[in-house]
Amino acid sequence: MRMSLAHIAKGKISRLDGPQVVFNPRDTNYQLYLEIAGVPQIVLNEPVDAVLNASARKVYTVPSGGLFVSPIVGTPRILQGRVKEITDGWLTLNCGVIVNVQLPDDAGAVELANGEIAAGSLVNVVLQPGASFTTKV
Repeated sequence: MRMSLAHIAKGKISRLDGPQVVFNPRDTNYQLYLEIAGVPQIVLNEPVDAVLNASARKVYTVPSGGLFVSPIVGTPRILQGRVKEITDGWLTLNCGVIVNVQLPDDAGAVELANGEIAAGSLVNVVLQPGASFTTKV
């Protein structure tokens, strides 16, 4: 996936927990448990520019609602937010934090009841296990 500034999540790492980090996105109360991808530079409780990636199990277009990650504490399972960018089978989603979401290969896993997915669309995404974290290079 190509990376631009639109793909960067800002926050801090509050702790390491085995093969995971606990990432606190800026301006939120979220504590996201994310798998470590690659060899990121990890410094606890300091501002960090991160890349968060996840794979979608199911994607729904929705008519209205807020931006959120569920659960607030733990491994992300559901995201709802506005599409910032869509390219090459990936969405960049603003759901209170910027997350890059790989779309499912199965076209039946993308439900378009409320219109096509485009920049600005509101979508709800059910994730596969294993959302990941790495620092911006």
